Amino acid sequence: MQEGGAVSCAVAGKTPTPASHCAGAGLLGLTINPPGGEPPAERIGRLVRESPVVIFARRGCCMCHVMRRLLAAVGAHATVIELDEAAEEAAASAAAAASVPALFVGGLPVGGLDGLMGLHLSGHLVPRLREVGALCG
Repeated sequence: MQEGGAVSCAVAGKTPTPASHCAGAGLLGLTINPPGGEPPAERIGRLVRESPVVIFARRGCCMCHVMRRLLAAVGAHATVIELDEAAEEAAASAAAAASVPALFVGGLPVGGLDGLMGLHLSGHLVPRLREVGALCG
């Protein structure tokens, strides 16, 4: 995410909005490119801390779509950060060398679609989402 990089964010199931600001799950605001220019690694870390469920992905990524649908099916709404090619490297390193799409729950890396499916099939996804406040009840 270099200065002026093409980054946008959206809540699962909604149309992405242009870079700068957007609300994640209607509860908090994410500042994608704050004034003063933040290094990419710090920006990624801050975005992960600002929302309980974050997916970093490329625009049109089919695996990201599946991740969003699964999370929505269990009642969680992920904040999706769509990255350009320059930003992908920073996101992957922030995700502990995981490739994009990269999922974070409660600020911790889950991995890609395989990590999400593993959590879901083991029965740990919903409790973890509840623990971080991404689910009600």
